[in-house]
Amino acid sequence: MSTFYYAACPKGAIMRSNEEIFPVDENDTDVMVTITLDDDSEMDCEIVVIFEVDGSDYIALMPVDDNGDFLEDLGILLYRYFELEDGSPVIDNIESDEEARLVSEVFEELVNEADS
Repeated sequence: MSTFYYAACPKGAIMRSNEEIFPVDENDTDVMVTITLDDDSEMDCEIVVIFEVDGSDYIALMPVDDNGDFLEDLGILLYRYFELEDGSPVIDNIESDEEARLVSEVFEELVNEADS
């Protein structure tokens, strides 16, 4: 089983679109966002997938450097995901080990399905 990471973010952190740093053209389907971590530092990430587990949405983010290259040492970050009434995307920490285990298992299944 793969290991996934859960970087702490402020409760209800709002993601910002980062298209001005990572332009998206008609040939590029990557969606880049900037998240603010619990220590107020910022991290650029590519959205891997938004998926549902037991009626709640989760998001998998892949941290990238200034060139858009995957920061492998940070792994894939998993968070709870929802949108405000105005459509603003919001992430929140996964709080329990049981929730983290379940979300990791579902994400790994999605990755395995995509690879086959």
